[in-house]
Amino acid sequence: MKSNLSSLLCLPLLAVASAPALAQQATDSGTAGEIVVTAQKRSESLHSVPVAVSVLTGATLAAAARPSIESASQLVPALNFQKSGTTLNQTIYLRGVGTATFSIAGEPSVSTVVDGVVYARSGEAFSDLVDIAQMEVLRGPQGTLFGKNASAGVINITSQMPKNEFSGSIEANYFEGNEWRVKGALNVPLGKDLAARFTGFASAYDGNIRNLATQSMVNGYDHVGGRAQFLYNPGTGVKIYVAADYHRNNDNCCADIIATGPLTGAGAPTTSLAFNVLPTPMGAKTGFINQNLVTSTKEEGWGVSGQADIDIGTHTLTSITAYREWNNTEIRDGDWLDRAYVGFNQLHDNGPQKSNTFSQELRLTSPAANRLSYVLGAYYSRAFSERIFTRNDEVCTATATAPSGVLIPCGSANANPSTFPSATADFGSTFSNVAVFGQATFKLAERVRLVGGLRYTHDKLDVFHIRRTTLAGPGINGNFDQGVFDTGVSNGVPFRTGTSKDNLSGKAVLQADLSRDVMAYASYARGYKGPAYNIFFNLTPTGTNVIAPETSDAFEVGLKNTLFGGKLTLNLAGFYAKYHNFQANNPDLVAGVVVTRFTNAGEVSTKGVEADMSWRLGPDTTLGGGLAYTDAHVVNFYAAPGAAATSIIQPGTPLAYAPKWKGSLSLDHRVRTDGWADLVFGASGNFQSSQLSLFTPNDVQRQFGTIPAYGLVNIQAGLVSPTDKWRIVAQVRNLFDQAYAASIINGGPGGSYRYQIPRDAMRYFGISARYNF
Repeated sequence: MKSNLSSLLCLPLLAVASAPALAQQATDSGTAGEIVVTAQKRSESLHSVPVAVSVLTGATLAAAARPSIESASQLVPALNFQKSGTTLNQTIYLRGVGTATFSIAGEPSVSTVVDGVVYARSGEAFSDLVDIAQMEVLRGPQGTLFGKNASAGVINITSQMPKNEFSGSIEANYFEGNEWRVKGALNVPLGKDLAARFTGFASAYDGNIRNLATQSMVNGYDHVGGRAQFLYNPGTGVKIYVAADYHRNNDNCCADIIATGPLTGAGAPTTSLAFNVLPTPMGAKTGFINQNLVTSTKEEGWGVSGQADIDIGTHTLTSITAYREWNNTEIRDGDWLDRAYVGFNQLHDNGPQKSNTFSQELRLTSPAANRLSYVLGAYYSRAFSERIFTRNDEVCTATATAPSGVLIPCGSANANPSTFPSATADFGSTFSNVAVFGQATFKLAERVRLVGGLRYTHDKLDVFHIRRTTLAGPGINGNFDQGVFDTGVSNGVPFRTGTSKDNLSGKAVLQADLSRDVMAYASYARGYKGPAYNIFFNLTPTGTNVIAPETSDAFEVGLKNTLFGGKLTLNLAGFYAKYHNFQANNPDLVAGVVVTRFTNAGEVSTKGVEADMSWRLGPDTTLGGGLAYTDAHVVNFYAAPGAAATSIIQPGTPLAYAPKWKGSLSLDHRVRTDGWADLVFGASGNFQSSQLSLFTPNDVQRQFGTIPAYGLVNIQAGLVSPTDKWRIVAQVRNLFDQAYAASIINGGPGGSYRYQIPRDAMRYFGISARYNF
């Protein structure tokens, strides 16, 4: 057989080179072209769900450089990801809306749900996604069914389920730069009605940045984990699923790269002695740091959950009970130099955090075929987090006889004796949430349905904070406790406060089948995200105010098309949403160090259009893609309590991590040779226009804090057995070696800017092998 490989590669190249193209890899339910999702708490065809949903299969995620939400952001145009020094501070954005905060008492705008269990902290889901069946990305407020942390959307992840047969798979991957991954899954029948599935994985990577101070590679990782699942299904109206998982991550990631030279406040080049020891800045192509403390993240998490589905007459009662623990330690070099110098203080952080969450959900689901179908439910969760954060400085001054114009190390003959400012803060939060909810679908006519839903939520938030300071200094305030808050005099008693809030939110949808293959809908949703506090290391009395709940009014129209006998799925959506009391981080100067303050920023809006497409061009050829145009910007901005009037971000300013255009395109083709192995080829490309990384009122900082437009192209080719028993595939990631920054931050030495450089910001090669049995 013949295959035109050149045409396969041209499609994604054109998509990246011209304008954003179309992203969705779909999973089949057995019927050609049918995609099954659980976006409305029941299994339904994607075509019938009046929600904008992008679907990624586990195979699509596994083919990414690293199967994770970060990789998924290259495949779903409406999804964006803010990379940070630790998973604790990374953020998911949908349609330009997300919550980036260092506060332990703030919650995400995008909810992450894994096998029906809501993760209280989005960082819990930033580890490897292994043995995944499907990821659904639900865009826009989804709080009616998924709760308060879904004001911008939901990432709904489902795992591969146990099968009552002895089977499994083994997979190994190796990539340039000494990156490797291995994983395996095993189905074990334990009886007629009981099956188990065991999954294990390990992976490691040296890193993509060279640290001159330690003569080692950094920004790598070392991961190991596993999961055990048990499914009891006797077929008598009872189904019980139990799962336990564990992971341990030890990452020397992610160091801030000093990517620009020293700059004045006006953005003009200047000089700084720090650059005598810093590597030459080369923007997004900078591949070196010189830091005496390796920025790293140590993480350990585990969880157990149980789901019971019991038929009660024609209805199904579902109970999901879960307990999770997640511990994360951030180690950070906050001065970005190899030691302390006169005029350049050393600043090192160590911040272990421990968290646990208990949740319980009950649902009653009616038959879907009735004229009136519904889901009723109740939900409870309690999420506790505590962090003990220590900051250590070294500060010195020059002696009277020291020469000028030279970089003087602390501890040298030309430096006065060093002082060592230090402080440790112990702070935490407890979120308690109780909710009841319901959503119903009423068939007004044979082809017209009305959907309505309501959710009542009661939130309670309690926080505490105490900081003991041995010596104040750069980035370190004095003591803080209840006495400082009450009278200005420290008394050693932790500061405590709390708040509670009741909310009623919901949605209304009108949907109609224009034909057997075309469904249209129009919806309104009221979103809600609960109250918060800005509880972080350097808390002061002026920052103890409660941050009001964030609400939103969202409107959406959509058209879902299943054409050509199910071969082509084309889904279109247009949306507008306005967020009130938008919770956001705003840059501020605290104790001489640039930080971000978590506040009610005011009103913002997002509007745009989206397209998702999956097209079976033939039995062995699939074209998939997505396109999003998003206009997310400030409508009316509020200054933080006690902040200067100059801190107000002007109306019309774009929101961070909200590119106007973003798209992706992929093409997979299989050549059946009628021999011992078939040939497989694939190519994918993604493109995004420029996006703001620094959300700040300062025009110069926004200019330097804007990530330029870029596009990536990946290709792969391999061999696969005719029965899919084994597969060997070679791939090239970032074919054209496109450098880019995942985030840009101000506050580097001499007014420079710091970049986060991801793994995919350079070309590399890899090979993967999989064996099924």
